[in-house]
Formats: sequence, C-alpha cells, structure tokens
Amino acid sequence: MDLNRVMVSIVTPSYNCSKYIAKTIESVTRQSYQNWEMIIVDDCSIDNSVEVIERIVGDNPKIRLIKLEHNVGSAQSRNAALEVTSGRFIAFLDSDDIWYTDKLEKQVEFMLKRKAPISFTSYELIDENGASKNHIIHSVEKIAQIDYLKNTIIGFSTSMIDIEMVGDNFRMRDIRTRQDASLWITLLGKGFIAQGIDEVLMKYRVHSQSI
Repeated sequence: MDLNRVMVSIVTPSYNCSKYIAKTIESVTRQSYQNWEMIIVDDCSIDNSVEVIERIVGDNPKIRLIKLEHNVGSAQSRNAALEVTSGRFIAFLDSDDIWYTDKLEKQVEFMLKRKAPISFTSYELIDENGASKNHIIHSVEKIAQIDYLKNTIIGFSTSMIDIEMVGDNFRMRDIRTRQDASLWITLLGKGFIAQGIDEVLMKYRVHSQSI
C-alpha cells in the first residue's frame, strides 16, 4: 500500500493559545508525510488566537478552523472536530505541543505494518519557551487496559487511532481534565491493545496553563 494514500485527520482544540499555536501548526505543515487534514476548533478564545491561526493558515485547504459560538471545554471541542474528520487515522495534537517532522510518516507505517488499532510514541518535555527540560517519557511496547490503569503512559499528542479497526463512534467524555485517560480506559476496555513506538516524535510543552 502506498502510505501517502492513507489520510490522517489531526484534531486540535484551541483556547487562548496564541503564544504557542504557530509552532504547533508549523510542525504539521512540515511533516514528511503529507496526506493529512488538520481540524482546529477554537473554543471562544479571548486572546488573539483566532487571528493568529487565520494568518498562519491563510488559504491552506488542508487546515480547517471551526469557531465555536459558546465555550464548551476541550472535550467538546475535540468532539466537534471528530464529527467532521474524513481520515482513516485520527491523530490528536494539542495546541501547545510540537511534532517531529517524521512523526506521521513513521507512525502510519508502524500501524499499517503491525495492524495496530492504537499507537503512541515516546516524547520529550520542553518548557514554555520551547527549551528542552532534558526529560524523555519512553513508551512501552504495548499496553492493555489493566496496564494503563497502573501507568497512564500514553502521551495524548503522540496518539493515533485507526478507525477501520476501532470504529468511528468514540467521543471524548465531557470532563475538565483527564479526558484522554477516560478515552483510553474505554477503548482498551473493549479489548484493543495500544502499541508503542519507543522513539521521541513529539515535544510536550509544560507551562503554567497546562492542565
């Protein structure tokens, strides 16, 4: 199979992220793997996030900005994006995180080769200015629900789901924090196994507004 024939839908919620979102979008547009769509859902930001996003995106047909009329939180913002995705693979990317340029290429190839329903990668921590904190979170080879309950190791912005295997009816639970943990507990509870790639392919930004 030609890898570039497989569409990846990237889900990015946005709220008051004007300081970081440019680097996040840039990390997507610079991917070596180019068959993707990015759906950014702005949750009524009160800073100039929308202006920054619109300026960066321009007329790029691969990036869609959805502007919500009411603030609903990150879970419902992600769900709004999930309603309009068209790819086989769903990849999550938060508005302050950064992908390595070969992240999608390596992850799509890995998932197709391994027939993995869910995958995740290792990642590094950076500070609010983008400087490395010299700390790596290493993935494990695979994780089932019982393992995840002991170690919530899946970095959300590293994760990818194959909806041909998992189905496309999953949604984020409407809670303020740990929506990702709830999602993995639910999907892994159905018997799916998440497979890890022990290679750093994402930078996770730690700052004062991190949840």
